Amino acid sequence: MMVQVELSSWQPYRPSTASPWDLRRVHHLHRRAGFGANWGELQRDLDSGPHAAIDRLLLGNDVAEDFDSLQHLIGDAAVSSSDIHRLKAWWFYRMLYSGDPLTERMTLMWHNHFATSNLKVSNVAFMKVQNDKLRKNAMGKFSDLLRAVVKDAAMMVWLDARANRKDKPNENLARELMELFTLGVGHYQESDVQEVARALTGWTIRDDAFVNVEAYHDTGPKRILGRQGSFDGDDVLAILLDQDAVAERIASRLCDVFFGENVVPAGQLNELAVGLREHDLDLRWAVETILRSEAFFAENNIGNRILDPIQFMVGTLRSLERVHPPPSTFLLAEWSARLGQDLFCPPSVFGWPGERAWLSTRTMIGRANYATALLQGELHRPSQPIAIEELAQKYGCSTAECQTRFASELLFGNDHQTGDVGWMLRSTSANLG
Repeated sequence: MMVQVELSSWQPYRPSTASPWDLRRVHHLHRRAGFGANWGELQRDLDSGPHAAIDRLLLGNDVAEDFDSLQHLIGDAAVSSSDIHRLKAWWFYRMLYSGDPLTERMTLMWHNHFATSNLKVSNVAFMKVQNDKLRKNAMGKFSDLLRAVVKDAAMMVWLDARANRKDKPNENLARELMELFTLGVGHYQESDVQEVARALTGWTIRDDAFVNVEAYHDTGPKRILGRQGSFDGDDVLAILLDQDAVAERIASRLCDVFFGENVVPAGQLNELAVGLREHDLDLRWAVETILRSEAFFAENNIGNRILDPIQFMVGTLRSLERVHPPPSTFLLAEWSARLGQDLFCPPSVFGWPGERAWLSTRTMIGRANYATALLQGELHRPSQPIAIEELAQKYGCSTAECQTRFASELLFGNDHQTGDVGWMLRSTSANLG
């Protein structure tokens, strides 16, 4: 499955004196491409080298035998209860215990790209089905992901597709399909939105599943992005997926996740987009190209991106080995909402604004309070305060100086931090990764 990267702007990373494979880069890999790592995982990947470490992330690690049965049990119970809070807790369980953190990370990214809120959908079963589709296709072909999500029941409700009839077109799905999901602003005209809406007429849901009702469909000729025909919804998806702008938008989305917004130069972004087109919009190819690149491990791409609340929360739990026994995933879901990232309830079709928007005065105080709750053991029931000294001693650090250095390297990938763990987690650096 491994690819040979041939793009000139995406040269493979090779450790050197100036750019060594050190703890800082191992830490960076796990922070950006997953949800952090514990000391044993960091040391394992430090010893095995970048190629093996990235292989493990791409392939997924070993996972507890009962993970799959338990996550099914929790997810099914959430659906049966129709309680969205239980579904949020289910996803936190997956992010904490899945052996495939990269896919969970990508699922979270696509949840933001195809932002759908249960505040309007009001159907826990629909939201879970959509989430499963995002995960199943998170690292596959973008064409499969798009087709699965656009015909998804939650999306149909969210964007009023059920109201789109030949005698009264509703443009919501057509507009977001072009603006947010595929092309981006500037790559289509208002007339294209109107014509796409006509082509999508007939798509609706019955008995909780997608159907195409011919009686609702406008069979007349349409003109979409310069092409003429009696197009239907599937024709629209084929036309959109054939546009160069799709690869550009997906490349931009991926670079936002792995580098930060508007960080990657235009020429480098364009080369990734060209590669995506040549690889049939293969998301795994693109992600692998990024993770294996010199650019990803460059000095100016380490420790400078603001972590989203979930990365901040789950990352510290995993790093500090606070997952056995498990924390309350209900409490984690509540905390993430307080910090501005309420799963299954993004604020609009644009998703969460991210980056600097994560760090308002209110959420900064919230993150500090979360760190306090974590350290005092309030995320567990009964409460289990953290004793960093015990964790440090487990890995051979007996002196106070050694324990401070251990905490700094564990949480930040360097030994530059001072003070106790509480001080470190409340520092500005704790919000970067």
